[in-house]
Amino acid sequence: MPNAHQVRARFYRPPVSLRRYISTFYLIELQVPDGGSISDYRYPQWGNFLFHAGCHLKLENSSGVILQGQDFVVMGPNHRTMNFEIGSGRVWGGGLMPLGWAKFVPAPAVDFADALVDGAQHPSFADFSQLAGTVFGAMPDVEAELARISACFLALVDGDVPDDGRITAIHAALFDEDVSTVSALARYANVSPRTAERVCDRAFGFSPKLLLRRQRFMRSLAKFMLHPARSWIDALDSQYYDQAQFVREFREFMGMTPRAYARMDHPVADAFITERTRMAWAVMQALDGPDGAGAVGEQLCPDTVD
Repeated sequence: MPNAHQVRARFYRPPVSLRRYISTFYLIELQVPDGGSISDYRYPQWGNFLFHAGCHLKLENSSGVILQGQDFVVMGPNHRTMNFEIGSGRVWGGGLMPLGWAKFVPAPAVDFADALVDGAQHPSFADFSQLAGTVFGAMPDVEAELARISACFLALVDGDVPDDGRITAIHAALFDEDVSTVSALARYANVSPRTAERVCDRAFGFSPKLLLRRQRFMRSLAKFMLHPARSWIDALDSQYYDQAQFVREFREFMGMTPRAYARMDHPVADAFITERTRMAWAVMQALDGPDGAGAVGEQLCPDTVD
């Protein structure tokens, strides 16, 4: 189709010393005919940052906050979907793991839960605002752009993260499909439930209970997105009592019914899932373990250089 839009997503593993903090760096390249735009939804994820130059980008979170035209956008960890509209251009992004949020952001993740932020205007992201003006050169150069982003984070990687071991253990507990309760998560991470709450506020953005609910939902959504011809009931995570419970949570997390979501086009989400699957990574960032993306099929994944 001569007038069809084109979406290309590329993912890159960060340098080795950043992989516990950043799941991936990624580049989105879009061509939309006639100056138009396409729309999609961002499913629940950890925190992300976006840099773009010259393309139309409009984002709206579940509270109705809209950002449009900013060169540097930070999306806090979210448990509800965000809608976005994007036109032709190039966008660089990166996914902050919970440990990465605690490492690079001086404010608790809970303060940015489901939030959209103009990164250039918020003091918590001052260390990265320079990238808005330096990532893109006069001509596209993926290697040079990726190197500039990596260098900015590498300059900040030294030093310990408070509660490093606890954050990593809680993340691993979320990654374990046999952990279904807050008490089980606390035992797995060898912390008290109260400590788990505190650490989750700082690094994850939500309570342990909500994180466990989000995780089982994301496992189900990922199964469906990988095989959209299957029924939703075939994609249900084993922790769900029944389909009605899943539908209720789908409405909470995505703001619509599973059937309505299945009928929609997902041009950007499909490109992301296709590329992550090709590289043998977790289908979605929320399903990456505490060591980041690429633990499986690592030899397939392009690396940056330390």
